[in-house]
Order: sequence, then structure tokens, then C-alpha cells
Amino acid sequence: MRDHRRWLGVTILWLAGACCGGLLAAADAQAQISDGVVKLGITNDQNGIYSAAGGHGVVIAAQMAVEDFGGSVLGKPIVIVVADNQNKPDVGSSIVRQWIDSEQVDVIVDGGNSAVGMAVQEVMRAKNKIFLISGSGTNALSNKACSPVGFQWSWDTYGLAAGTANALVKQNLDSWFFITADYTFGHILEAQASEVVTAHGGKVLGSVRHPFNTADFSSYLLQAQNSGAKVVALANAGGDAVNSIKQAHEFALTKGDRHLAALLLNITDVHALGLDTAQGLIITTSFYWDRTEESRKFGRRFMERAKNAPTFLQAGAYSAVLHYLKAVAAAGTDETSAVAAQMRKTKIDDPMTENGYIREDGRVMRDFYVVQVKTRAESKGPWDYYKIIGTVPAEQAALPLSRSECPLVKKP
Repeated sequence: MRDHRRWLGVTILWLAGACCGGLLAAADAQAQISDGVVKLGITNDQNGIYSAAGGHGVVIAAQMAVEDFGGSVLGKPIVIVVADNQNKPDVGSSIVRQWIDSEQVDVIVDGGNSAVGMAVQEVMRAKNKIFLISGSGTNALSNKACSPVGFQWSWDTYGLAAGTANALVKQNLDSWFFITADYTFGHILEAQASEVVTAHGGKVLGSVRHPFNTADFSSYLLQAQNSGAKVVALANAGGDAVNSIKQAHEFALTKGDRHLAALLLNITDVHALGLDTAQGLIITTSFYWDRTEESRKFGRRFMERAKNAPTFLQAGAYSAVLHYLKAVAAAGTDETSAVAAQMRKTKIDDPMTENGYIREDGRVMRDFYVVQVKTRAESKGPWDYYKIIGTVPAEQAALPLSRSECPLVKKP
């Protein structure tokens, strides 16, 4: 078998100190930790177009969670290993198989883009190991492809569509044209935003799909411009979202009555665009660092290390790792079924989430926030980019269970 350290670049190994935090004092003397260590594997895009939103920032967030937990669990060290999956499902699934089969990895964190996340979900289901999904956003992961060991932590396409599309349609922006990334994530995001638009009496006038990692959006933008739609919606992410917004700005696409909707945009994308280009965009997010006192404390600590504000993917990784470690401590073991059961029955409270919980389909339930990007004059300092203009309650930000195709959901 090929060595991922060689063919994927450097695999980072980080060993937490074996200090004892308050949570460890009550550890059961009979606690069982497989192989004498709890090992977390982080796989995502470390160098490509999604690396700013996830990438090494997820590693930093996971390290912070381990430190905040106390540095070890049930008296045993915690190890983090990292590999770049290059946004390729076959690479991601190969990494995960090797980690579990040969390196005794106990849990996978992030997953990267939705196509990789779907592939990793199937490996983790077969191996009966926990998957803490912070990067992958297709809601198929907690719907048709749900798993008893898969937890969709940070976001999903349904939540983003519910926020942004609702906010714009309520402003009588009722005709839409989509520029969509041509893979599972983009297709689902377009479909779910379209559903919101039509449910409120709006119309979808057309759509066009672009390949992953597109440099030139001119032909797609011209089609959108010629459609006459009031809203040009971007169902893409990362570098594709940044490039399409920059080029839309160059085309003066939003002059007059036309608006640009970025259905997935992270705060690092806004930073890359600059406020002069991004100002006025309406975005839905599950986390903003400057929302509460607790999120501000976390955000400032993260910024000291990463030199950028935490994205909702990175904050989600922190939340997921912390909750997992709490569950291991409470269960007295890192055995999968015991930890998964403990995770499901424990409320989630941390700098990202207040009073959250895990639904039976594996979807983490929390509020989402509709934000508008500030103007340069409104921004009072570094990373002060958003003003919150609405809240999407947890139950409205998730696909209703009555519509779920997840086999874990009990039907009446």
C-alpha cells in the first residue's frame, strides 16, 4: 500500500501533553482506551481552493479543543494526524482506510468537500468508526446517506438555502438564475434554494453549471445577465465563489435592480474579496466570531494562531472534537457505539453553539444566522465584516424529519 506521507505530502503528527484536566478527575478506573491512545485523523484540502476555509485552520481548531479539554482523556494521550485529500474522493477514502486499518485512528474529523465526505462516510460506516463532518455540506450526509456513526456538525446545504433565499425573496427579489458548481454539493444547493424561491411565489429563470476550480466565469455571467433575473445566485464555494464574485463585480453585474447571492461564502472568502467588492452581500452562516462574548474569546484566540478569523467549518471542527472528547470521558471508553450514544444524549454548548443537540439523523441542530457584509465605513477593525440581520431557528434550518429519507429516522 502506498504511504500517504510520501504521496500526499507531509502528514502532521501532533501529540497532546498528558496533563490532567478537571474532566479527567472523575475517570473510571476501569476505563478502556484502545491501544492506549485516542487518535484523531483530519483529512481535508490543505493546499487547494478550499484550504482557506478549512485546511490547516481545522488542525488549529482541533488542537485548541484538545487543549481546552485538558490535554488527555481518561489519562491517555490524544494524537492528531493530518493528510491532504486533494479534493479527490478516492484519495480521501484511501487515506481513511489506511489510518483505520494500519494506524489505529479512532475518529475522522472534517472530510473536506462534499464528494470526499460522501466517500468517507461509506468507509466509516463499514469500519464502524465515528465521522465528525465539519467540511462537507451536502445534506445527503444526514439524509439518504446518513450513518449511525456520522455527525454533520458545521452546516448543510438546506440551512444555507433556507437563510439566504428566504431573506432575498422577502425583499421581492423573486426571479433567480443560478451559476452552479457541477458536482453533488452545487446541485443540491441549487435545488434547495430553488425550492425556497418557488415556495414563496418566485421563479427560477435558468441555471448554468461550471466545472470545479474554474478560472473564467465570463460566459456564465453573461448568461445570467441576459436572463433578466433579479438575483444571480452562486451555488459554489471556495476559490470558485471568490472568482465568480470578483468577475461579477468587474462585469458590473449588480448595477440596477440585479443582486448577487452567494449561497456559500466563508469569512475568509470575504477577506479575499475585500469589503469594496463584497459589501452588501447577504450570506447565511452557522458561526460568526463576533456574535457573542464566548465566540469573541474563541475567535481572538484562534486569530492569534491562524492569523485569520475562524470560519464556520473551523469553528465546527473545534465544537465537534470537544464534544467527542467529552463523550469519551463520560462513556469511560473510546468504543464507537458507547461514544456515539453518549454524544447523542449530551447537549452541545460551546463558543459555536448554544443548547445544540444531535438529531436522530446525525444532523447537529443549532440556529443559523443571516448576515450582510459591511461597507468599509461600517467596519471598525480587522475581521469586523458582518452585521447580523436575521436568525434562522434550528428547526427551520434543517430538513424536516417528515421529509427525511434517512433510515435512522423513525416514521409514524
